[in-house]
Amino acid sequence: MEIEFLGTGAGSPGKFRNVTSTALRLLDERNSVWLFDVGEATQHQILRTTLKPRKIDKIFITHLHGDHIFGLPGLLSSRSFQGGNSPLTIYGPKGIRDFVEVSMRVTETKLAYKIHYQEINGDGLVFEDDKFQVFAAHLDHRIACYGYRVVEKDHPGELMVDRLRADQVPSGPLYGQLKAGKTVTLDDGRVINGQDYLGPAQPGRIVAILGDTRQTPNAEKLARNANVLVHESTFAKGEGKLARAYYHSTNIQAAELAKRAHVKMLLLNHISARYTGKLAAELQHQAREVFPNTRVVKDFDEIPVAFQKKTEATKV
Repeated sequence: MEIEFLGTGAGSPGKFRNVTSTALRLLDERNSVWLFDVGEATQHQILRTTLKPRKIDKIFITHLHGDHIFGLPGLLSSRSFQGGNSPLTIYGPKGIRDFVEVSMRVTETKLAYKIHYQEINGDGLVFEDDKFQVFAAHLDHRIACYGYRVVEKDHPGELMVDRLRADQVPSGPLYGQLKAGKTVTLDDGRVINGQDYLGPAQPGRIVAILGDTRQTPNAEKLARNANVLVHESTFAKGEGKLARAYYHSTNIQAAELAKRAHVKMLLLNHISARYTGKLAAELQHQAREVFPNTRVVKDFDEIPVAFQKKTEATKV
């Protein structure tokens, strides 16, 4: 599991930062990629990476401001041209379906795949399969805006082969059944419960990716115990009043949230074009005074999501 930043800027494209788009690479876990927001020229950014549009099977939109969705029609079209024919699901606030369908209709674009839409109108679980859950919750922005919490389910413990051998359990296909936690009967009549030969489960990882927002209790719920929190940093230390007036957050507010929520790593994005070079470094320095494991990310940064060491809460 890795997070790759395709755009880390705010408002409009800049020389050094494109507008917002974040890829969650789940190639080992489910051979797919999930995108969070698709700002203008996201497909151009993808050309500079190893990402394959056909691997994108879920897109999560935080809100309908242009710097978060203007790249969506082009990406969807190119995915079709480049051999993508598997279904794709788009999650987002009410209106995202209209935006995509009007764009496709007016441009007479025909896609080689089916788009499923899940327009969100409340907080809670929006997706679940055998490996992941995704929760959404309202944030506090000028229009309807959501944050997302991706929760990986726990990995089964390792099969304790040495213990099986010590108990003279013969190797073979039944090891696979025991690894799955099943109960098997041996040729000598012994009944063996696989659960007795499994090590501790490996806790799954948690990634919280927030849209634009003022400080709000839901942000802390989404971020709680996350391995990685991706949080906007449109404003700097001392600009709290401006941030509130424009429905955004400062780097210090994000760092304080990460500290309260016991986050492992804070990644700051949605950086204003005002902050380049030394000023961007200062954003990071200020935040690290509150929460040391903070990083102001740049376009094309790739951040691995490490496993946590102990079981932690996984629900909003």
